[in-house]
Amino acid sequence: MIGNHLAQHRELSLLAIGLAVHIQSLPTGARVDIKTLTARFPEGAARIAAALRELETHGYLSRSRERTSTGRIITRTVSCNRPGHHTEPTADTEARSSRPAPAAPPKKRGPRKPLPAVPQPSYKGPGLLQAATDLVAGLRRHDPDLLLSACDTARLAPGVAAWLENGASPTSVRHALLNDLPPEGMRRPAAFLAHRLTAQLPPPTAFGNPYGQEQPEPVPVRHPLQNCESCDRGFRGPERGRCPGCRGELAGSAFPVHGATTTLVA
Repeated sequence: MIGNHLAQHRELSLLAIGLAVHIQSLPTGARVDIKTLTARFPEGAARIAAALRELETHGYLSRSRERTSTGRIITRTVSCNRPGHHTEPTADTEARSSRPAPAAPPKKRGPRKPLPAVPQPSYKGPGLLQAATDLVAGLRRHDPDLLLSACDTARLAPGVAAWLENGASPTSVRHALLNDLPPEGMRRPAAFLAHRLTAQLPPPTAFGNPYGQEQPEPVPVRHPLQNCESCDRGFRGPERGRCPGCRGELAGSAFPVHGATTTLVA
């Protein structure tokens, strides 16, 4: 039975409610990993992973990692039909719980763990940092989990700038950050990106290339046609004069053979 507590939940998304109904209808031992659910439904892996996190937050799912007898690590998912529901208390239980328990002090949330350090460019030019900031901010268009705060974006931008300064193109940087993301999602996307920027930093190229842009191949110069002033043959050159053949003959005549007489004709 699907209760109204799930069907009319005010905080769950429609996808999360539908996914919970599907999971509760499956037999015990059925596979409910992201890959299996993605093959079953048209929604992508990112949306299904987000819906599973919703259900886990509200107590409809619990996921834990376990090691099998063969040493393989698997994720075990347990579905809960009624989160927070307990069995009816007995008389003995009611007697023990007649006195109100002292209220537990609220847990203090510790300070947020800082992001790992990222590589720094040797020169933090405004153009380089702006290009890096735009690249980090644009990652959200490829994966909604990478919607970062302005503070996290500013902290990651120098790491991207170091990649660009080392000659990496924006496309290659974007591919390195987005390739093979965890299918179950990321708890701290900014920390995940910071680790990749540090661990996969490419070495600098022999010749610097600003912002990692591709340098175009040099275009060969094509000189206009000229008429040789000596033999009137056509040749290509930057200016009028003698063709290469006549220039070679003229250069050879400047070194006469011993005993011969050479007359230069202008």
